[in-house]
Amino acid sequence: MDGQSLQVQVDGLPGKILEPANFGSFGIGNRSQATLYWAWDTSDEEAGTHQLDFNIQPSGIHWTETVTLQPTSALPYPEPQAYWGMAPSTCCVLYYVTGTATERDLAGLLNQADAQASDVVAKFGINFTDPITVTLLPRVLGNGGFTDVEISVSYLDRNYAASDFTSVLHHEMVHVLDGRSGGDLRPTMLVEGLAVYLTGGHYKIEPLLPRAAALLELEEMKAVGETNWYIPLKNLADNFYPSQHEIGYLEAAALIEYMVNRWGWQAYSDFYRDIHPIQGGSQSEAIEQALNKHFNITFDQLESDFLGELHNQMIPVGIREDLRLTVVFYETMRRYQLALDPSAYFRTAWLLNNRQMRQRGIVADYVRHPATPENLALETMLITAHEHLVAGKYGQADKMLAGIKTVLDNLANNTLAPFPLGTTAGDYYAVVQALMSQGYQPQRIEVDGNTAKAWVSVLSSELIELDLFREGQNWMINKTRGEYGWPTFSPEYVDVFLGIK
Repeated sequence: MDGQSLQVQVDGLPGKILEPANFGSFGIGNRSQATLYWAWDTSDEEAGTHQLDFNIQPSGIHWTETVTLQPTSALPYPEPQAYWGMAPSTCCVLYYVTGTATERDLAGLLNQADAQASDVVAKFGINFTDPITVTLLPRVLGNGGFTDVEISVSYLDRNYAASDFTSVLHHEMVHVLDGRSGGDLRPTMLVEGLAVYLTGGHYKIEPLLPRAAALLELEEMKAVGETNWYIPLKNLADNFYPSQHEIGYLEAAALIEYMVNRWGWQAYSDFYRDIHPIQGGSQSEAIEQALNKHFNITFDQLESDFLGELHNQMIPVGIREDLRLTVVFYETMRRYQLALDPSAYFRTAWLLNNRQMRQRGIVADYVRHPATPENLALETMLITAHEHLVAGKYGQADKMLAGIKTVLDNLANNTLAPFPLGTTAGDYYAVVQALMSQGYQPQRIEVDGNTAKAWVSVLSSELIELDLFREGQNWMINKTRGEYGWPTFSPEYVDVFLGIK
């Protein structure tokens, strides 16, 4: 679509033609996309249906979409009182949206930010010359963290990406200090590998070399046609982001740990900062040139030695199954995003200019996200699956992920009842429906036979713990438990909460 532009006209009116947008590469996946950022100010528009006419020029492609604007009075919590807040710490300036879990937990988050920054500084041996700007997102985007000029990290109660907040923040802080430390060409594989290595793990603290060694065992055990569990290093260097995410990050980090163990941190750092692009060449060729200069070794020789080290590793009990299910979990999570939360998918995530958003007072892009019963049931199932994984309950994690996969298959096939009755998925869906019908927003759910626990919010970021029980085919809230009291809601509020109005 290069050379094409998109223009949109509202309600066929000559005076309502939005500024055109040119097509270009978008996101890690480099999708061709025309993006109209905040192009239509609807504050003076009437609530109701409006017609948008889309035209792509010069190709002449055109189509029409109908959108329905809701009245301002229907804005759900926390939007009516939501605005950008700011809080400084020793290392950082944290920006957040008021009324969210971030504001509730702000004091602890500021302390965590300073602790992670201190650790990154100690490992690099140099200090931050300027404060780090961190935007804490009240929704999941990608795998939970991104860095460009600023850091963006997801922080919310229903974080279905399930990554450890401090690990993600530390990872992104490494990127900031790494970028400030210079280097003519910092290959993507080594940039991401360094962040995982210095953090001590990807989504959590983990033994990198034994975990990478488990990749070789999984590769040897794989079934015919199954995805490769080990990616040759030259392929990974030249195709890092398109490669399987968890495998690529682990291999890159383990390789750096091996090189640091073999040659020392200073020698590795000198090599890393002395990689230069080769005209018409690939990143793997640039890496090989620097390897020859600093260590008198080829890339193939390095990989051969690295594999030898992995074969000599002792793999602790449970590592292989934890690794396998980690990959299955995140592949399932990303499949969920593509199906029901597409703007969160990491290759095309809806990442915006946070500074402009703050200047213009815009919060809706981050506060709003899909929240149908289907979304909430699958997101809470993902959270439970990850809790089982962290607890080493691999069989239960596997079963939960299989249930999510069944639902996603059913949705893809337009099955009439995608959450089958009599299954865990069916129970999660029914519990979500029971909670939402009473005005509660579920954040986390645990189902145990004919009983369940739910952690919910109601018009605030504070969590309430509820008990539920099965009565026939329905789930009921036990309103005799707890000290909070049980609010009641008008039918009009419940309709707005559910998105009916």
